[in-house]
Amino acid sequence: MQRLRHRADFLAAATAVKVPTAAFVLQARKRGDDGPIRVGFTASRKIGTAVERNRVRRRLKEVVRLSAATGLSRGHDYVLIGRRAALSLPFEQMTQDFERALRRVCK
Repeated sequence: MQRLRHRADFLAAATAVKVPTAAFVLQARKRGDDGPIRVGFTASRKIGTAVERNRVRRRLKEVVRLSAATGLSRGHDYVLIGRRAALSLPFEQMTQDFERALRRVCK
């Protein structure tokens, strides 16, 4: 699994399928190749201070790390856009929301 780091990759994922949840929005884009899974994380200033944005990103990274084997497909880019609710939601609920969002993307 690789990280998305370039703005062009994030913009390309923004045109793909979106699945909103309470703690984040999952965007998934099928690339034209069979390369590795790429995942990006973002949190806007609407969430709060830098400390809060970093906490949201860390929680999202851990959700993906723990759930990576469940439904991420090769040749896809995934972007998780954090929401303020990610600060207070139980981690177990965020994990379940991520798995549900992946199932919806696969359809």
